[in-house]
Amino acid sequence: MKAPLLSLLPALLACAPLLPATAAAQAPQAPAANACPATLQHTFPRLQDEKPQSLCQYSGKVLLVVNTASYCGFTGQYEGLEALHAKYQGKGLVVLGFPSNDFSQETGSNQQIAAFCENTYGVRFPMFSKSSVKGPQANAFYQQLAQQAGGPPRWNFHKYLVGRDGRVVDSYTSLTAPDSRALVRAIEEQLALRAPQAQAR
Repeated sequence: MKAPLLSLLPALLACAPLLPATAAAQAPQAPAANACPATLQHTFPRLQDEKPQSLCQYSGKVLLVVNTASYCGFTGQYEGLEALHAKYQGKGLVVLGFPSNDFSQETGSNQQIAAFCENTYGVRFPMFSKSSVKGPQANAFYQQLAQQAGGPPRWNFHKYLVGRDGRVVDSYTSLTAPDSRALVRAIEEQLALRAPQAQAR
């Protein structure tokens, strides 16, 4: 009875290398589901043309998320926000603008808001269609930001600083100007950190 078993041994050994190879081929697919942080798993219409934009495209970036308005005492901060975006974009910062009429100071259409931002302040950072940013009607992204930061915006040009891992690092009131030393220092500290994917290698 031993002879037939021995004759099968070469065939069994020949099949053995196929098992690890199959597992290895499937392994790289596992991390893909976690590539985009839960906070960024949202899609919003772009302000200029209302084409859907996934926030997942900003995974691994440092984000400064701001609710904006065209007729506010802080509207001049558009200029400073654009300057921040332009200065640090190459290092991984993205400023995201979310126009809102929650404080009754953004009454225009999306097209009017886009024209105002570009023509008056030369805004080039990504902006999205007008939506609510506080209360039960707040968009899903802002609901998560408020939950992580401990509260929603209290006025226009409230700022949420989001780290490369998609988590809120800190929030700043409208009184914090884009060129504030504290804000700039916090941004630079976050930019100095590598994205989670890079740290895991």
